[in-house]
Amino acid sequence: MIIKNATVWGEDFSPVKKDIKISDGLIEDIGCFENEDGTDFSGCTVVPGFIDIHIHGARLADSSSGNAEEIQTISRYLAENGITSFCPTTMTLPEETLTKAFEAVKECMGKEEGAYIHGINMEGPFISLGKKGAQAAEHIRRPDVEEFNRLNTICPIKLADIAPEEDGAVEFAKAVSKTCTVSAAHTSASYEEARLGFENGFTHATHLFNAMTPIQNRAPGVPTAVFDDEKATAELICDGLHNHPAILRMAFSLLGEDRAVVISDSMSAAGMGDGEYELGGQTVYVKNGKATLADGTIAASTTNIFAEFKNLLEFGIDFKAALKACTINPARVVGADKFTGSIEKGKRADLLVLDSDLNLKAVYIGGKQFV
Repeated sequence: MIIKNATVWGEDFSPVKKDIKISDGLIEDIGCFENEDGTDFSGCTVVPGFIDIHIHGARLADSSSGNAEEIQTISRYLAENGITSFCPTTMTLPEETLTKAFEAVKECMGKEEGAYIHGINMEGPFISLGKKGAQAAEHIRRPDVEEFNRLNTICPIKLADIAPEEDGAVEFAKAVSKTCTVSAAHTSASYEEARLGFENGFTHATHLFNAMTPIQNRAPGVPTAVFDDEKATAELICDGLHNHPAILRMAFSLLGEDRAVVISDSMSAAGMGDGEYELGGQTVYVKNGKATLADGTIAASTTNIFAEFKNLLEFGIDFKAALKACTINPARVVGADKFTGSIEKGKRADLLVLDSDLNLKAVYIGGKQFV
């Protein structure tokens, strides 16, 4: 199969008019194949498939449900919206509930009906009570390497999101960072405590600015610790509700084009309308697309990262920076960049074809056309 006559954002994330030859689900070659038949996408743009490494749910389905069909619902929803792979993300829940969730995700891996799964993003339960956000307080507990290992045996964990200031967090990070990426999340850490974490196994920050200490002139907080560490990557929710566009412009400016990672952090209300939903055992109220708890605490989002990508362009973020934040950057965070995240010879043919208005025209996952 050959995708012909499109503008391709290739390996170096620069646009060039090329053809893409696909064989056995992989990109066989990128060039000009004038004498070979293919699908003409003149006037279109081809970019890597988007990767969402932090998503709780969509279309009434929840990653923590323990129900494999709900994982498939999320997989299909994502593929329809240009996301070709993802990390189902669990909440702060009892280990018994997490075990069932991990088993359901594992059951789907390799059999996905849409976007494919890299592994699990384990958000909590090792977080700060003071910055729990929409996580359930009664299930928060101290970092436990043995619990992590038990769950990781069931299904691979690609991200472990914990509060670096909690007792045992640094020791936990040192141990599990050999297995997965460790992320500062739902944290009351000071700048100094966060820096200590980044010196001892932490390399990532979960939904930057949300559920963490803020930037203040004499108390720089977690975000400044992230900005100060040239190796740290950071998630950004770009729905225009969790972070003001000016904050996103600042973040992209400070992080550069290689450290920003767009996530949805979406819940079961994504793809649905306003109403009442559940997240981590708590009721969430969605009004005008904004999800909150009863006390007004902002909860997860109802968006997807393709919509967020277009938001970023409207907010004034450079196309290349926004694109990398949805593709190769999240791939690197979860160790998937050797086989996806960019359009390169030998990588999976996870591709999006966009029309002149940047709307989805086709979605390819492992070379198979989904949309």
